[in-house]
Amino acid sequence: MSSTRAAKVLWVLLALFVCRVLGQLIVVLYAPTFLPPMKEWYSGLMPYQYLLPTQILIIVFFTKIASDISRGVGRFSKPHHKLGSFLRNFGYFYFGAMIFRYVLRMSLYPEERWFGGTIPIIFHFVLATFLIVWGKYNLRPSPTSA
Repeated sequence: MSSTRAAKVLWVLLALFVCRVLGQLIVVLYAPTFLPPMKEWYSGLMPYQYLLPTQILIIVFFTKIASDISRGVGRFSKPHHKLGSFLRNFGYFYFGAMIFRYVLRMSLYPEERWFGGTIPIIFHFVLATFLIVWGKYNLRPSPTSA
């Protein structure tokens, strides 16, 4: 995957994740009626007081990755084939696990079909896709090996 294409896709995925984090924060602070209620944003697996700082760390880390790839300099701009293989494979596994989670949720809560409680699942798809794209970027040929 070319660095230009990877950078564009990573920035879009990061922007989607930032919107999700901001949306949930707005719901926590203001509970506006134009956004889904908190129960739709939050699976409850991690208390929100820990979830928000974790999401902020993900945003900072993913921003560094996308920035390095965009600029073509920095720790994350050079291909690392072992890392790329791991990220791609883990990303595919993570994506598949979210498909399973979605199917399981829809079978357990048929009254919420198709979109009830899916905001967390959708954004796990976003994170998994980020890892897949980052992995594929790392699997490109090294400029020195060409």
